[in-house]
Amino acid sequence: MLAWAITFFIIAIIAALLGFGGIAGAASSIAQILFFVFLVLFVLSLIFGVARRGASTV
Repeated sequence: MLAWAITFFIIAIIAALLGFGGIAGAASSIAQILFFVFLVLFVLSLIFGVARRGASTV
């Protein structure tokens, strides 16, 4: 998912350099959404991983 966010970010940068403001705005919005979804899933996996490790050692 992080790779998709980076891909859309690069598309947004290229579109902005070429003057396509609408495409750049849309691509950057998609990149932001994907990045925050990635962060939430990453934090949840860390929390559940620590909780699972703590429960198995008890």
